[in-house]
Amino acid sequence: MFDPTTFVGFHTWLSLIAIVAGFPVTAGLLHGHTRPGWTGVFLSTAFATSATGFGFPFNGVLPSHIVGAIHIVLVAIAAFALYGRRLEGGWRRAYAITVVLAFWLLIFVLVAQLFGKVPALRALAPTQSEPPFAIAQGVVLVIFGVLTWKAARRFTSYHALA
Repeated sequence: MFDPTTFVGFHTWLSLIAIVAGFPVTAGLLHGHTRPGWTGVFLSTAFATSATGFGFPFNGVLPSHIVGAIHIVLVAIAAFALYGRRLEGGWRRAYAITVVLAFWLLIFVLVAQLFGKVPALRALAPTQSEPPFAIAQGVVLVIFGVLTWKAARRFTSYHALA
């Protein structure tokens, strides 16, 4: 699973790198600025994570494909807002919102993977439809809802003050 020479390992490492990079990127937004190095790492690995997710064998469209497609769109909008529109006007807010939502989807999948792979968590929610799983995802959703709202407000208002 963590062997980067396998496709699964490569995909997993991309995910973990994107998640680690998401923390300083989001913290920067909450303080009204971008973190260029971290942002580049986040956007590239977040995109690659979802893109490689489509490389696994499957029959039909799965929920993971829908999440992956939404994630790619969010990352693409964020990249366009930052690099294509240089955060001008409403693109600044769009960037903040899409970056934090893209980060949330990575954490959403991480929580699902933890409940699927960690024996103690799997015992609590073997089908991921039990209350412990719903509570964990609900807490993550609330946290990221607040972070998205704050990032959109602060990243835009700090710019207005400059």
